[in-house]
Amino acid sequence: MKIVVLDGYTLNPGDLTWEGLEELGEVTVYDRTPEEKIIERVGNAEIIYINKTVLKRETLEKLSHVKFIGVLATGYNVVDAEAAKELGIVATNIPTYGTQAVAQFTFALLLEICHHVGEHNLSVKRGEWSKSIDFCYWKYPLMELAGKTMGIIGLGRIGQEVAKIAQAFGMYVVAFANHPQKELENEKLKYVDMDTLFEKSDVISLHCPLFENTRGMINKENIAKMKDGVMILNTSRGALIVENDLAEALNSGKVAGAGVDVLSEEPAAMDNPLLTAKNCIITPHIAWAPKEARERLMNIAIDNLKEFLAGKPINMVNI
Repeated sequence: MKIVVLDGYTLNPGDLTWEGLEELGEVTVYDRTPEEKIIERVGNAEIIYINKTVLKRETLEKLSHVKFIGVLATGYNVVDAEAAKELGIVATNIPTYGTQAVAQFTFALLLEICHHVGEHNLSVKRGEWSKSIDFCYWKYPLMELAGKTMGIIGLGRIGQEVAKIAQAFGMYVVAFANHPQKELENEKLKYVDMDTLFEKSDVISLHCPLFENTRGMINKENIAKMKDGVMILNTSRGALIVENDLAEALNSGKVAGAGVDVLSEEPAAMDNPLLTAKNCIITPHIAWAPKEARERLMNIAIDNLKEFLAGKPINMVNI
């Protein structure tokens, strides 16, 4: 059985192993595959894995011998799932590998906004502390989280983990979810409607999927409902935010700071307004990427194929 990985570099730049797949068949791994090379590289393989390589209907129709597509990520919009279903191709994703990693990274962004550790480190190394007439100084306002309110939009696995960490910091949590799990509520966590969340939150963190009704949800109208000095975090999907509106709010001071690991266009376009906005931290979509999380992803991807070969496919996205 031939297995082709069309874009394996992001998952495994060299610190993991493909041995688990190699036990199941003859494996060929490409770091990246441009669209015009997909058909050639898949060849007569029945099993393909992708991360961000796009498989459109017209491509899938030329790959009718393929039986299994493994998406090496949670999001599977890169595959025309309906076309795959019509062609009898099982498509799977990796739903739960990054919960702890993304929650941890959410607070890495928030703590950087609160303390600007990186900039203060650079300041010291530029010699500013050595030249200071005082024993300490700070270049930005410093903020404490205890007693503040975090608003979490989307209280799934990652949102729940973020809520736990927030409460450990002494924060109160208000959450919005389409399907509230009331058993999660306690004296420091309450479900509220969206407008209440915007009004009450000192920090707003996005952990919801990108659907048409969530696209652009952080926009000028909703920012106006927020507290002056609110902080906004996004480790979910870039298009949840109208980036021009957030940039304007950052530059005006309405939003005190933002930390985003995702943008509406990735890699980042150099004319993205957030690149030049005040107090905006941007990282290159790495919340998911600690080695431990990527090892879990690899193991789940292999298990998906094993279960498919056993006739019991799991984590299907095109049922």
